[in-house]
Amino acid sequence: MCENFATAMPTDAQLNLKARKILFASLLALICIALVYAAFQRERPWVVPEEVKKLKNPIAPTESTLKVARGIYVEECAQCHGEQGKGDGPKARLHFPAPADLTDLRRMNSVTDGEIFYQISEGRKPMPSFKNRLNEDQRWGLVLLVRSFSARSASQAPRNKLEAAGKATPPAPDP
Repeated sequence: MCENFATAMPTDAQLNLKARKILFASLLALICIALVYAAFQRERPWVVPEEVKKLKNPIAPTESTLKVARGIYVEECAQCHGEQGKGDGPKARLHFPAPADLTDLRRMNSVTDGEIFYQISEGRKPMPSFKNRLNEDQRWGLVLLVRSFSARSASQAPRNKLEAAGKATPPAPDP
C-alpha cells in the first residue's frame, strides 16, 4: 500500500507537493546567493577618489576638538565601533561586515586622513553616511579621534619581542 501512495494521491495534492519542493529549492538557492554576495561584499575595498585621498586634515588636534569629536563619536559611532574603537560595540555583532577595528595600527597606517574622511562622509552598508548629519569640521574632528585610537594602541604595544611573547626582559648582566 505504501508503494502506491504517490500514485494514489489526488492530482491536486501531487501538484501541491511539487510546488512546495520547487519553493523549497528556490528558497535554498536564494539563501546560497545571498551568502556568496555577502562574502564578496566583506572583502570589497573602499573605492576612494584619488583627489580625496590627498586631502589633509584642516583641523588642529587640540584638546577641545578631540572632546567635541569624542561626544559625537559616543553618540553616533560607539554603538558599533565600541567605546575604544575596537569594533566591539553592543550592536557590532548585528552587522555584516563587522565594524572596523580603529585601533589596528597596521590598518590605520595604510589609510590617509582623506580616506577616513571619505569613509565617514559617504558610509557604506551597514555604516551610514554622515555627510548630511555632520558638518565638515565635525567629520574632520572624527578623523582626529579615529587616529588617536590607533596612536593609543601603538603606545601600549610591547616594546620588544620578549614582551610580545609574554616574557620579562632579561636582566642586564652584572659587570
